[in-house]
Amino acid sequence: MQIEHRFEVQLEWQGNRGTGTSNYRSYGRDHVISSPGNPPIQGSSARVFHGDADRWNPEEMLIASLSQCHMLSYLHVATANGIVVESYRDDATGTIEQTADGGGHFTGATLRPVVEISAGEPELALALHREANEKCFIASSVNFVVAYEPISNVVAP
Repeated sequence: MQIEHRFEVQLEWQGNRGTGTSNYRSYGRDHVISSPGNPPIQGSSARVFHGDADRWNPEEMLIASLSQCHMLSYLHVATANGIVVESYRDDATGTIEQTADGGGHFTGATLRPVVEISAGEPELALALHREANEKCFIASSVNFVVAYEPISNVVAP
């Protein structure tokens, strides 16, 4: 049985500086992303694409989504396999390749989770990242490789 879930967001552009998109440099890339019941996210394009570096850009949000999804999937499979996670941190990166026509695509992403566990086998804790990657909806939806370089440390409970 397949179960379908629906997610909604609203996007509002805030970059009209008075002349709309009359030329490439005449408009701002600022926007707000919202969803019912959630605080708004201040977005823009990446600085390299004339955006505001103080706001989230779509590339960062995609990497953040991959990182969040992997963590949530990992916490689930860890619990199911008797691994007690005490802390989890990830330093994720992604790379895009810009094409001559101004387009481009992601060529890959790497997640680097550092997980501290207080119970369970450390080798299993590391191996479960593969299952977490397979269960992550976001990683399963992109057309580039999402690699992971996990580290597990055993700590006192």
